[in-house]
Amino acid sequence: MRRTRWIVLGGCFLAYLFDALEIVLLSMALPSIRKDLGITITQGGLLATATLVGIGVSSVLGGYVADNFGRKKALLAALSIFGIFTAAIYVVPSYEVFLLLRFLAGIGLGAVWSVVSAYVVETWPEKHRGRAAAFVISAFPAGGAMAATISGWFLPDWRLMFLVSGCAVVLPIAIVAIFFSESATWAAQKADNADDVVSVRDVLGSSLRRRTLLGTLMAALALFGYWGAMTWLPTYLTTERGLPSTSVALFITTLNLGMFFGYNGFGYLADHIGRHRTIIITLLGVTLTLPIYALTTQETALLWMGPLFGAFTAFFGLFGSYLGELFPTRARATGAGFCFNVGRGVSALAPFALAGLAANIGFQGGLIVCAGFFGLAAVVALFLPRGSTVTDDVVAQPVTDPRDGEPVKV
Repeated sequence: MRRTRWIVLGGCFLAYLFDALEIVLLSMALPSIRKDLGITITQGGLLATATLVGIGVSSVLGGYVADNFGRKKALLAALSIFGIFTAAIYVVPSYEVFLLLRFLAGIGLGAVWSVVSAYVVETWPEKHRGRAAAFVISAFPAGGAMAATISGWFLPDWRLMFLVSGCAVVLPIAIVAIFFSESATWAAQKADNADDVVSVRDVLGSSLRRRTLLGTLMAALALFGYWGAMTWLPTYLTTERGLPSTSVALFITTLNLGMFFGYNGFGYLADHIGRHRTIIITLLGVTLTLPIYALTTQETALLWMGPLFGAFTAFFGLFGSYLGELFPTRARATGAGFCFNVGRGVSALAPFALAGLAANIGFQGGLIVCAGFFGLAAVVALFLPRGSTVTDDVVAQPVTDPRDGEPVKV
């Protein structure tokens, strides 16, 4: 069990690292893409929107595959899909085809989150689950920092950059294929219910409907603010703060380092005071720090405010364990994936909306508006359960040693 959980932790971290890398690279490349293709700010925002719409579609497809055919098969399929369609950008002939490729890549990107979250919940004991899930999702800021570095190597040649990053996905695919075993919890549940087919209707039924809808609304509001801010942050630093591209890469790297430490620090806190309470704290924290970041004009202060703002985006990492625990094993990937990825799908409007706002009130004003969405997400979170009330996993779990949560023979 110990060996399995550490393999899952490391492999899922790497898988989500590449997931994050592919998403953030687009934000870093948007200025070069706009220049080469001759597209407007609004059209550039639609490229990010197309990605997020694909992620929204994955809320149905990814969860269905994971809950009916297994976590491992779903993760391999997701990695392959976004790797292939990201590499294909190298030969993209037009803006319209670019939109289509980002949509298709988004389907794979969204499914990765659903599967890795379910894997962690089903392999780590509850007492360590918050920090384990937060560590895996902290691959996102790590991937963001890597994207900032890689963009410095390749840009303005964004075509070659996407080709190399898409082909590199073969690394996590190989690790999952060779070293991962199927989730024992899912396999046991499926063996007892071989003919049971899980669909979205299961998580929208009477017993789970309220938590599904509230979880989706919380995720949608939080991620609308997140993607609205993060998609255009490099452009904001370039156009309204006058930073050169080399400085922007440094600022984004430090911001993502703050995210990485914030995810893991708040993950540790979540295992002590509860995941629900910690999510509310982080949402309120980012509501307060983003406007300060947007209004800061002094370059050194701006550099240090970035990691502080990034640390409070730890709600992103806590959603994995919290939402996964709200649903039974048979529908875990479907339920958690529906909440998170439908939320990401709704947030597809954010890059487009912020581009429109920027034309009237500037990116600074748009970032302050995004902070309001974080505050609304915190309010919705108050109406969600403080902890899991699902009982099927409690019955299925082996008796554990209270010293370290390890299974013991009985």
